[in-house]
Amino acid sequence: MNYYFTKTVNYDFDKAIARVTEELKNEGFGVLTEIDVKETLKKKLNVDFAKYRILGACNPVFAYEALQAEDKIGTMLPCNVIVQEHDNGRVEVSAIDPVASMMAIENGKLARVALQVREKLNRVIEKL
Repeated sequence: MNYYFTKTVNYDFDKAIARVTEELKNEGFGVLTEIDVKETLKKKLNVDFAKYRILGACNPVFAYEALQAEDKIGTMLPCNVIVQEHDNGRVEVSAIDPVASMMAIENGKLARVALQVREKLNRVIEKL
């Protein structure tokens, strides 16, 4: 089982960020955090890296349900979505599969929430 969903898109990097953010919003997610890995690695290590952005996406309804089912689940939130540009200029978008990431937690209520979030994140990737 893969731990993510992925798709190569026909957008440039910035357009991909905008489209992902829009599709996340359409599925009830907001972006709580945005980490520019390229910029961070340049600043901290003085190394060059490809364009790579981590978007910390959160659907408040499902986050609340998950927290009620399992109070330590915050260690696995938010749901990360990455946008990266490869050497060939192609842009790839990937999202965590919450079902795969939560398999170690034996909690039926949490499993149901993870399935619902999986459907929404998979739809985001498919619509790009």
